[in-house]
Amino acid sequence: MVNFFQAVMNNRVLVITLLAWIIAQLIKVLLGVVTKKKFDFRWFIGTGGMPSSHAAGATALAACCGMEKGFDSVIFALAAVFAMVTMFDAQGVRRETGQQAGILNKILEDIYWKGKVETNRLKELIGHTPIQVFIGSLIGLFIALVMYPLLG
Repeated sequence: MVNFFQAVMNNRVLVITLLAWIIAQLIKVLLGVVTKKKFDFRWFIGTGGMPSSHAAGATALAACCGMEKGFDSVIFALAAVFAMVTMFDAQGVRRETGQQAGILNKILEDIYWKGKVETNRLKELIGHTPIQVFIGSLIGLFIALVMYPLLG
């Protein structure tokens, strides 16, 4: 079991990918504290917001795979396509779902205040704007470029 954890921690592609995701989440929390003037623990584990930790992690993964196996390798191609699909989904489908949730929450709120229905609110912040995805991908690329040689 110790060998498993040691092997995982020696996988610099995985470590850098997770590090990029964690750093993007921490930036998201810090920006939330500064802009909202409050702390919300859900920002650590939630989706949506600036920057996109999905984009940061997926970009770091693709960049590290390219540096590890070559930018002409099948593994880099797989990671790059995965990153593109992840980022497209984050700013497309998930963002639209969040906007629909906002409209439904407004409808439910209107119904609730008229005394007809009581229900839980839907989660609205689940997607990203294109700029949030772009900034997230820049963070992931930067972390990969800096950390890959350091963990070699």
